[in-house]
Amino acid sequence: MIKDLGELHPPLLVFGGVYSNYQALTAFKEIAERDNISSEQIICTGDIVGYCAQPEESVQLIRKWGIHSIAGNVEIQLSEESSFCGCNFSEGSRCDGFSKVWYPYAQSELSQESLDWMKILPHHIRFTMANRSFMVVHGSYTSVSRFIFGSTPWSIKEREFQATDADVILAGHCGLPFHHIDHDKSWVNGGVIGMPANDASPKVWYLRIDTVRDQIRFTHQSLEYDFNTTANLMEERGLSKEYSTTLRTGLWDNCEILPLEETAQSGHPLKLETILI
Repeated sequence: MIKDLGELHPPLLVFGGVYSNYQALTAFKEIAERDNISSEQIICTGDIVGYCAQPEESVQLIRKWGIHSIAGNVEIQLSEESSFCGCNFSEGSRCDGFSKVWYPYAQSELSQESLDWMKILPHHIRFTMANRSFMVVHGSYTSVSRFIFGSTPWSIKEREFQATDADVILAGHCGLPFHHIDHDKSWVNGGVIGMPANDASPKVWYLRIDTVRDQIRFTHQSLEYDFNTTANLMEERGLSKEYSTTLRTGLWDNCEILPLEETAQSGHPLKLETILI
């Protein structure tokens, strides 16, 4: 299901991967309100629910806020009453093992109202801005749980552009912010606000989109929030301590899903320049 928003006007905020991190979500909402950015100018790339302790509160805040959102693989699996998260973790991996803790916890915490809302979320969003066409996806257009990184070969990304006929793809799922531009096509991931970007900092990431004359400007922005409260709540409720430690240190427990290039960047500060297209 694709939701067509027609023509949108800047500024836009794009984020994903709330992962039940209510403190990060409220801090992000405060940024939007500070900058007078309305709900109609904010897009979530999915996975509202995940590793942290407040799935119901996070879903209800998104609903009441009225922003645009697509379904991540977690929302799809939850709404279909699946027994697993569908994150595309390798069977038997550490992440797969952790999911056997946080996913049943999320199922037990969510109201039927929230689950019913997830069922009607679109899987993709499209819109236009400054004479360019955009498609919002979770993992990729052809696979909701595919991990696409900055180092992922352009040939793989190019097939997604061919399938969408978009000039810009805005994606989520992989947990790391990046942009990859080839000729007149741009793949941009704003990162996630529910977990840090494996850069040894507890801050999290989102994307701001503006226009400068006839060009579109993408700015990767970091967000600080009360990560200690989030981590403490996770530990109090018996969730994986490995993830609460990640919130505090900014380092992932493992690099199982990462390609070699991204693995080599573990613990290094991100350098994400503003880009114009």
